[in-house]
Amino acid sequence: MKKINATEQRIGGFCPLTPKEVGIFLQALGYNPSTLIYIAAGEIYGGNTHLSEFTSLFPNVVFKETIATRGELKAFANHASQTAALDYIISVESDIFIPSHSGNMARVVEGLRRYLGRWKTITPDRNGLVEIFDKLETGLVKESSLSYLVMKAYANRQGAPRKRGGTFSGIKGRARFRTKESFYQNPFPECICRSKEHQNDTKATSSAREKHTTVQSGNQHQRYPL
Repeated sequence: MKKINATEQRIGGFCPLTPKEVGIFLQALGYNPSTLIYIAAGEIYGGNTHLSEFTSLFPNVVFKETIATRGELKAFANHASQTAALDYIISVESDIFIPSHSGNMARVVEGLRRYLGRWKTITPDRNGLVEIFDKLETGLVKESSLSYLVMKAYANRQGAPRKRGGTFSGIKGRARFRTKESFYQNPFPECICRSKEHQNDTKATSSAREKHTTVQSGNQHQRYPL
């Protein structure tokens, strides 16, 4: 059995953000504690103990089970892919989307949102955030400067169309394909119109949508008015 060093995996940015880390990240981005947050997830790792670390920062959280009746959800019982589709729809239609991990669903949602009009998507740099969180824990970064560091780092990470990234230089063989950005995550430039008319429509759409926000974090998606 292959041994996995959890500390190395976390430092390398390969682990999803924890509920507590997601909460700290949202705080640093300036989201209000009274925000209504929709969590689209299966069972959260660590259960209520870990979830409470998030709800202590953002107490207004809801789940599918709390906003839909049992009768409405009955049709989806025993169909995991269909319940996941509910989360997918909410994520695509949200005003702001924040995935805390890079799973297939998060990639497809990010790509479709780009295609539909530059709706705000903030993809956390887990590697960089873990470093900041660890420094915050040890006192090397003060809470008063956390928001400045995060806001500065994510000022240009808002999901606007950009040319799809290619493979990393120096990598050969099949490993090249693993480093290449997925078309489904970023369909630019092939499937995104670059006409001036489309760009103006995109700006108008983005402006109108800034009034409400949804965040997906790891297994969690949150929707709230600002």
